[in-house]
Amino acid sequence: MPADSTISLTPLQTQPGRCQQMATRIIFLLSGFVMSAWAPLVPFVKTRLDISDGTLGLLLLCIGAGSTFSMPLTGVLTGKLGCKTVILLSTLVLCLDLPLLTLMNSPLAMALALLVFGISIGMVDVAMNVHAVVVEKASGRAMMSGFHGFFSIGCIFGALAVSGLLSMALTPAVATLAVSALVLVCLLGISKHLWQDTKRKQGEPMLVLPKGWVIFLGLLCFVMFLTEGAMLDWSALFLTSERGVSPHHAGMGYTLFAIAMTIGRLSGDKIINACGRFSVLLVGSLVASAGLLLSVAVDSLYAGAIGFIMVGLGAANLVPIMFSAAGNQSTMPANLAIASITTLGYAGILAGPALVGFIAQLSNLSIALSCVAALLLLVAASARAVTR
Repeated sequence: MPADSTISLTPLQTQPGRCQQMATRIIFLLSGFVMSAWAPLVPFVKTRLDISDGTLGLLLLCIGAGSTFSMPLTGVLTGKLGCKTVILLSTLVLCLDLPLLTLMNSPLAMALALLVFGISIGMVDVAMNVHAVVVEKASGRAMMSGFHGFFSIGCIFGALAVSGLLSMALTPAVATLAVSALVLVCLLGISKHLWQDTKRKQGEPMLVLPKGWVIFLGLLCFVMFLTEGAMLDWSALFLTSERGVSPHHAGMGYTLFAIAMTIGRLSGDKIINACGRFSVLLVGSLVASAGLLLSVAVDSLYAGAIGFIMVGLGAANLVPIMFSAAGNQSTMPANLAIASITTLGYAGILAGPALVGFIAQLSNLSIALSCVAALLLLVAASARAVTR
């Protein structure tokens, strides 16, 4: 989620410093760590509940619904309670809810647990970005890319940690309890350095309807968020159902994707400066599409691994380019345009997992992921228009 530029410090507040910068990096890392811990659990949930791909897609919809519901609310809460309170409370709920995802034995109970999971993720996401804006402004230099790089690092280690614990024959419940305990210990360690005093300017609209060219940019962001959501929610199940991988090791697919995306994000600024936005957008979307097609078309674990890496590298820098295009267009004010395409982008997280599940129910998961690859070709076809 892009930073909210309406956050400011009051004259009497002291400035956040290096400790707050490090605390911000760690909370981004912890957020990614907990979120990606869910990815290796998807096959276990499907088996335990004995449900179809379509039903699983509906359950996954609860995560996106919860996040979308909580994001506007969190904007108000951070202004009234401060970032620190919201971050601590939402992360606590997230850590308490994660083990419940391994214990629910009915679709309804699982839906409620996933809804709470999504609400907590959405609240942490908004609050930590608000926190990051204040810290970045006080530092006087760009830091947002680095913060989000730590989120990607957290995604790598979250999926890797749960997969590793499961491969050691620990139950999913024990594995998630260990993850939650680690996150809470780290959260306690940085809590005194989280910035509490933030203030939102009054009168700013919380949601605006996009129009014209901004709608098109938002739809492209929808595709990119859908792609990332598909990798998070369906990669492990694809490996178990289509490639015969043990559920204990299926989370490695998302881990490879997350590692590749992290490398791409950390090197993204240098690549864009050297090659230009058009080349990065065109080649990146083509590489991501080709990676998905390689994974589903070639019945080989090595091809699947290479494909997941290609998706991560190709998709890493596409959304930042979309945000730059939104800031440069003249259809709407830049801040409102960025807010609009973010809303449409998160609709991809909301609808994407369910859409993939419904297509898989009608055909199979390979065809569903191939449809995502086809949508990425639309992004490639739009590269010149986006970067003109």
